[in-house]
Amino acid sequence: MKYINAAEILPERLLQELQIYSGGNILYIPKAGTKADWGTESGSKGFYQERNQRIKALYIDGNSVDELALQYGLSKSTIKRIIYN
Repeated sequence: MKYINAAEILPERLLQELQIYSGGNILYIPKAGTKADWGTESGSKGFYQERNQRIKALYIDGNSVDELALQYGLSKSTIKRIIYN
């Protein structure tokens, strides 16, 4: 993302109003419109939901927290959070 000098693109009145609030700070202005939920566009959300369901099912089938942590490369506390959530 490249920076653009606000003085080059904003009307003078708007620029002065922003200077009152930000006074030389760098601002991030997000795109207009609705924001998608985390991971919905990339598929990450679905991947982790499926993984967590498999972990819960394996735990119910008798696998220990230690076994699941080793199998999935996660900490024991992460496995516990997935199981008990």
